[in-house]
Amino acid sequence: MSVTVIHEKCDLEKHNTIKLPYTAYVVQYEIEGNLLHDIAMAQKAVDIFDHYYDKYKKEFKWLKQSKGTLRPNLWNSTAKAPQRKRKKRSSADGELK
Repeated sequence: MSVTVIHEKCDLEKHNTIKLPYTAYVVQYEIEGNLLHDIAMAQKAVDIFDHYYDKYKKEFKWLKQSKGTLRPNLWNSTAKAPQRKRKKRSSADGELK
């Protein structure tokens, strides 16, 4: 069970965009009367539910899928594809006869 919290205590208007992976979920919970939202990602939604229910118990309100549309393996990839090395052409040393 691996849960990655992408945004903690965030503003949904600003952070819930289509640039998130489709495996990301919005979680609502309550602390001291304030409703707060997190955006978290895991392999299965039940992993996120278990994580937040264990953490907040009765303060946990709901869990729903984010607006994300990206594939998880392409999301937030900072590594670029390696560039191919070009072969150096040997120059003609002499004239052809």
